[in-house]
Amino acid sequence: MLCWGNASYGQLGLGGIDEEIVVEPRRCEFFNGKVLRDVGCGRRHTVFLLGDGTVYTCGCNDLGQLGHEKARKKPEQVVALDAQNIVAVSCGEAHTLALNDKGQVFAWGQASDGQLGLGNIEECIRVPRNIKSLSEVHIVQVTCGYLHSLALSKRGQIFSWGQNKYGQLGLGLEGPGVSTPQVIQSLLGIPFAQISAGGAHSFGLTLSGAVFGWGRNKFGQLGLNDNKDRCFPSLLKTLRSQRVVYICCGEDHTAALTKEGGVFTFGAGGYGQLGHNTTNHEVNPRKVFELMGNVVTQIVCGRQHTLAFIPSSGKIDSFGLGGNGQLGTRSTCNRKSPAPVKGLWKAHNDPTPIEAEIEQLYCVKRIYAGGDQSFAHCQCPQNVSPPDDLRRHNCDQHVLTLKDDLIQKWLSHGHGRLLPEMTDEIDLVFSSASCLNGSFLSSRKHLKRKCKASHNTMEVNHNREDS
Repeated sequence: MLCWGNASYGQLGLGGIDEEIVVEPRRCEFFNGKVLRDVGCGRRHTVFLLGDGTVYTCGCNDLGQLGHEKARKKPEQVVALDAQNIVAVSCGEAHTLALNDKGQVFAWGQASDGQLGLGNIEECIRVPRNIKSLSEVHIVQVTCGYLHSLALSKRGQIFSWGQNKYGQLGLGLEGPGVSTPQVIQSLLGIPFAQISAGGAHSFGLTLSGAVFGWGRNKFGQLGLNDNKDRCFPSLLKTLRSQRVVYICCGEDHTAALTKEGGVFTFGAGGYGQLGHNTTNHEVNPRKVFELMGNVVTQIVCGRQHTLAFIPSSGKIDSFGLGGNGQLGTRSTCNRKSPAPVKGLWKAHNDPTPIEAEIEQLYCVKRIYAGGDQSFAHCQCPQNVSPPDDLRRHNCDQHVLTLKDDLIQKWLSHGHGRLLPEMTDEIDLVFSSASCLNGSFLSSRKHLKRKCKASHNTMEVNHNREDS
């Protein structure tokens, strides 16, 4: 694991180092020999999820955002989650969410605006608690804004809670916060692939690439050609033809990745975080032309900086605010256009060099950013697998849809009563408009075959229940 940026609170996990900022990627020895699964970055804290489902945190802990008692400059395990198999994490300004393999959500940290979803009135919660109002809903994704939170269910519902000053909950009104998760009714029936939250704005991305945004829009971070906040989700028509497959948010800016590997940015540009070689704000999505000619497969946003990964060269580009070293350029200068992060990077499919050079080379697996910190999860050149490609949706993290392997699983079940897992899946798909719409979006030519197979499955199930 390589890290760079603001280290003043220990949020890089490097321990008690002398520097308050790290201006180029530095190896974090804590992760040697460990498998990393996910990283969540808050304003001054960081959460690391290991491959075995355990959670470690470091950084500022003044509002309990680490999930244990004291501030730590080295990652320390959140023991309260030890019995859980956590599969995803996300951080807000000073709160944290964790999702387990059963679709349950745990929350801790700052609670003053209801962003933990626990219905409490305390300032903070220092030990992870289960959001019980979501216990009967299988959640597949969570994301945090500064003071609000979003969750996506397997059924396709988007839940929101927390601060609502700018309409960032998408519930149709601005003003009072909400301390328990609420379904965004106007988005029911739409098959979502991803959710994302910025400082006080939110996005939902559908399986077909439609982008809906809501919340704060002072700098144009919703990409709607104006600066008016939205309390209802609004469709970004300008991106409709671009085949967007991934979206991420900074404090007041947004970046979108297309199927072809292009990057569009919009919103606040005062530090160069849009990468357009200006400090102008952009109220419409605008392509980052200096990245053209390269296929980008990963983008991430920090508070006021942006990173992009280019697998053909194995390199990371960065742009935006650099005062805390978060660009990794060995400088604290801001960058208005993409600049390479310093490091001896190697593309995963390049020939492995001679033995003496191997230890100095890094193959990027995944990049992460948030607050004023940045991370690159890297692999050894001699034992490398392809880097993650955010253009490919993980079917376990979006609305459940009818796929050939799922239908085949149902059809291949032997005689006798169907397993509870299968009946739950059948009930879910056929009782949710989001699931049905998502099932028949992309592969129209298979519609007839899918419908027929699914009908046969339902008929068989019905007959078995009768008998």
